[in-house]
Amino acid sequence: MTRSARASPLSGNRRRGTGPELRLRSWLHRAGLRFRVDFRVGTGRSAPRPDIAFTRQKVAIFVDGCFWHSCPEHKSLPATNQDYWLPKLARNVERDAQNTADLEAAGWTVIRVWEHEDIELAAARISAVVRKRAESAGPGRLPQGARGAS
Repeated sequence: MTRSARASPLSGNRRRGTGPELRLRSWLHRAGLRFRVDFRVGTGRSAPRPDIAFTRQKVAIFVDGCFWHSCPEHKSLPATNQDYWLPKLARNVERDAQNTADLEAAGWTVIRVWEHEDIELAAARISAVVRKRAESAGPGRLPQGARGAS
């Protein structure tokens, strides 16, 4: 099998702009929160890139797919080619843990949302954290458009 033939099944997988991520971004935007998308925190190729970042409040959001990030609730192992898939999925989990540790060490709050989670509840959870971080930072730190919103 050629390299391009092997790569083609994975070529449709998006790094950003997935359905769950787009729905969450829509809910957050409707709640009056403004954020950065695919924002690199730090320098270098291995610097974490949260799906959604509230840079002033230092809140990083990752929207994790159940298969790709080995959801404990919906984890499914591939039936074929396990020599390839098991190490790949394990590396994803390790990278997630390292990204979380790196961001927390830099003073960020990290929130992970599973693709199966109720988007409205996840948005409410994120909104509460962002607003709390903004209030603790002092006046003028609330996200744009969020003042007085509930």
